[in-house]
Amino acid sequence: MGRKKLLVVDDEPLMRRVLRVTLSTEGFDVVEAASGEEALERLSTGSWDFVLLDLNLPGLDGIDTCRAIRANSDVPIIVVSIRDSEGDKAAARQAGADDYLTKPFNFRRLAQRIWSVSLRKSGFRF
Repeated sequence: MGRKKLLVVDDEPLMRRVLRVTLSTEGFDVVEAASGEEALERLSTGSWDFVLLDLNLPGLDGIDTCRAIRANSDVPIIVVSIRDSEGDKAAARQAGADDYLTKPFNFRRLAQRIWSVSLRKSGFRF
């Protein structure tokens, strides 16, 4: 089985870099996007296996980006955000996010959540 193609959408360059480096060691080919618009552009080309999406983005925010992704794709989406209110979590789920992880987080746990959501979306049941 080949490496999974994952899109990291975050406006913070350091966070994108850390996620790229860390998740590359977990078996993912990681591509970065700094805005919702850039994410939608990247997702329109090729096949994707996963999206990590921040809510605080310039221009098109994370909730609207999630809705736009979900309107055209069933790609698994985990929101990774510093925002931790129940309202934000509910809005992300209603927009189509499959999971929500609050920053700061443990990178091993993030990788486990990615694989878990991927398996669920593929129809695998625990």
